[in-house]
Amino acid sequence: MDKQQLLVELQSKGLQLAEQTSGAAGRKGGAGPSDHKAIVVDGTTVMVPVYTGTAAVSPYRLSAAVNSSPVVPSEEVQPTLECHGQAIASVQFPKQPKFYGLQTADGIPYWKIALLHSHDVLATTVLQTCMRYNDRATACQFCAIGQSLAADRTIARKTPDQLAEVTEAAVRLDGIKHVVMTTGTPNTPDRGAAYLTECARAIKARVDIPIQAQCEPPADFSWFERMKAAGINSLGMHLEAVTPEVRDRIMPGKATVSLETYFEAFAAAVQVFGWGQVSTYLLAGLGDSLNALVDTSDRLIQLGVYPFIVPFVPITGTPLEDTAPPDSEFMYRLYQEVGQRLKNAGLSSQDVEAGCAKCGACSALSAFET
Repeated sequence: MDKQQLLVELQSKGLQLAEQTSGAAGRKGGAGPSDHKAIVVDGTTVMVPVYTGTAAVSPYRLSAAVNSSPVVPSEEVQPTLECHGQAIASVQFPKQPKFYGLQTADGIPYWKIALLHSHDVLATTVLQTCMRYNDRATACQFCAIGQSLAADRTIARKTPDQLAEVTEAAVRLDGIKHVVMTTGTPNTPDRGAAYLTECARAIKARVDIPIQAQCEPPADFSWFERMKAAGINSLGMHLEAVTPEVRDRIMPGKATVSLETYFEAFAAAVQVFGWGQVSTYLLAGLGDSLNALVDTSDRLIQLGVYPFIVPFVPITGTPLEDTAPPDSEFMYRLYQEVGQRLKNAGLSSQDVEAGCAKCGACSALSAFET
């Protein structure tokens, strides 16, 4: 099995963890890659589902590393990745970041303000609430933004000063390379752009690091200029689903923002942030066909927008928790089709200054770009 296929299989089928595997705890609930664990396979850090029903029956399993050496620390012993009981690779876990051990002057642990994603990305949800989340008639059915807040694993609003403080520490102590700031959608016309701008300005005043901001399209596209001026290097505006019937069914509130509005916003944002510095999430497995995802990706690429394609992972506690993720054959074909279009257009995740596409750990797409 080649590396491309292995990455696709792991993200589609998930991974069973041996209970005694050192360092194997993953992240449950919340925004971003939830119910996942970051592992390093052949030098590539990848986020793999570990707390899902599919992962529980996956043919892939991490066996516990048995340390028989009196001189090698246990955390340095690599667990083994197995498929159907056969060892296929050694893997590693990204190290626990040092900044997790710190707290603010008023006693808030840094890890409640921002988290390590992959191995060198700092990620935060600046507003952990959304105007649509608490109403099933409007909520995105895949979303778990409120779970980590309810479990006291985060705080509802991260202040600009807190974010600047944590970012500085993460860069200094752990070598963080870029920052991802996302937000739940507030009931304001700017859709969170104003607060993201304020937070970015505070971070850049403290440390020079590339930042991606993520929000829905603001009503006034002049916010893109203000975001850029505040130090935001790249922008994510996430479609998730691409056909009207799937959007209406899966995310009824967000679907009221039309596809054409998104594409108008994409075009305006590329004019500000530049070719390849605007991206969007596409969640494969929600019901969109392969052709619909490829055609939408092609339209995005022609605009200079990077289509960050991620296999849908059902999160426990959401309405879609029992929905099966897309199979690996579907994802492989999708990655091949879109990867070729990225190559033809000269669009690469490596050229993105900051954000999810730059990180790439939640998708195997970057492995198909070359």
